[in-house]
Amino acid sequence: MIDFKSTLKIAINSLKVNNMRSMLTSLGIIIGVSAVIIMLAIGTGAQEKVQANMESMGTNILTLRGASATSGGVRMGMGSTPTLTTKDAHAIRQHARGIDALSPCSSQSKQVTYGNQNWSTSIYGIMPDYFYVKNFEIDAGRKFSMEDIRNAANIAVIGKTIESELFGDVDPIGKTIRIGGVPFKIIGTLTPKGQTGPFDQDDLIFIPLTTGQRKIFGTEFPNTVDQIVVKCYDDESIDTAIEDINEILMKRHNISQNQTKDFEIRNSAEFQEKMKSTVNTFAILLASIASVSLLVGGIGIMNIMLVSVTERTKEIGIRMAIGARAWDIRWQFLIESFLLSIIGGLIGVFVGITGSLLVGFFAAEMSVKISLFSVFLSLGFSGLVGIGFGYYPAHKASLLKPIDALRYE
Repeated sequence: MIDFKSTLKIAINSLKVNNMRSMLTSLGIIIGVSAVIIMLAIGTGAQEKVQANMESMGTNILTLRGASATSGGVRMGMGSTPTLTTKDAHAIRQHARGIDALSPCSSQSKQVTYGNQNWSTSIYGIMPDYFYVKNFEIDAGRKFSMEDIRNAANIAVIGKTIESELFGDVDPIGKTIRIGGVPFKIIGTLTPKGQTGPFDQDDLIFIPLTTGQRKIFGTEFPNTVDQIVVKCYDDESIDTAIEDINEILMKRHNISQNQTKDFEIRNSAEFQEKMKSTVNTFAILLASIASVSLLVGGIGIMNIMLVSVTERTKEIGIRMAIGARAWDIRWQFLIESFLLSIIGGLIGVFVGITGSLLVGFFAAEMSVKISLFSVFLSLGFSGLVGIGFGYYPAHKASLLKPIDALRYE
């Protein structure tokens, strides 16, 4: 029967004899555990940030765009040919199933001026439901009404970036800006949504679709739009909505089953899933790279334990001579290795949490999220490393013969 209490006491005393060497041996584990926690915190934070950004852009959304134009044998990309109209949007709203709301939309980049300030930004001609579909909320003032749409009113709702660049600390509500030389009265500002990749969701201006078509965009055909954004009730409604939209538009555009469609339907859910998968892969890659240092730390423990076995050969011989068995010796060195690793792991957890908080503090644009899973994972892995890399030295020590060990110099 192994006396764990005595074996543990001997192992602790052995580590205390060489305090500095024990600490340096644990250094690799400390670095490895802290690196894993920091990398997973960055990866988890990035995942949550991407999720929040995707949700801020709207969920369960379908984007309908026009066909791909060809110029000189070169395909110009989807949306380059205007084939969708406001009447298409009306037909979809009336007849397609699973649709919560939709809005036709057209956009162009224009120069905007206010007093002696100017700014180049994207101008979106939209219907009132666009705010709901894309999760835009009014911070101050109001949004458009259907009466504004019918009257093609010269009014605008602006994002926070526009407000900051053109007005500074001045309240923009009621002020008049010029878009391409045309005056527009600001009736509302949007709640900030932040950056999504390269796209600043606050650097835009919304105007009534009819106003944009008649006075800003120079649309060749009055009812033509760049795209139609559709919000479905839920994930289960998406496939039904896509099926109905395809049927409605093919019928309205006189397209047979054998012909190429002059429109495209993009599903935001698919894009969001790809983004999540990419971020997950990135987080796993970061953690895998960081875990290499844990393995390096384990190799360091094994080397030091082998040296320790050699240095303490006579001590092992004396213990065996007075009755210690091979298992007693093996457990002693295994416990020493495990203690080195788990103590290094606990210190590494503290360093990792502190490092993650510092990253979040000094890199405010970087989202950091510390999870209990990453703490327990790295700590558990450090314990396994200690046992795994400590087994060979412990096994080697247990195979020593008492006579040979006592005669070792």
